[in-house]
Amino acid sequence: MKRKSYDKKFKVKVALEAIRGEKSLQELAQLYGIHANQISLWKKHLLDGVEDIFERPNKKKTDVSESELKESELYKNIGQLQVENQFLKKSTRNCTGTIRIDRTG
Repeated sequence: MKRKSYDKKFKVKVALEAIRGEKSLQELAQLYGIHANQISLWKKHLLDGVEDIFERPNKKKTDVSESELKESELYKNIGQLQVENQFLKKSTRNCTGTIRIDRTG
């Protein structure tokens, strides 16, 4: 049996009706053919996410900016390690060139 999926607009519509309280969850469940627990879950998701509506769109959340800062620091470290690695490769090539040892002595 395939699970039934609903689009966002439908979920918002049902959740808003549940918040208004004009009809009980059981009435809404019968009206839309959805279990009352599902409507309660959609209502909870709507109420939990409503504060994000008033956040400025250009303002980044702190967790996103922190992860971006950490990512840039890691890229910086990678670049530094690559430079050091290239330097060490060049210096070891210079040091491990053919050395003649005079054993006639």
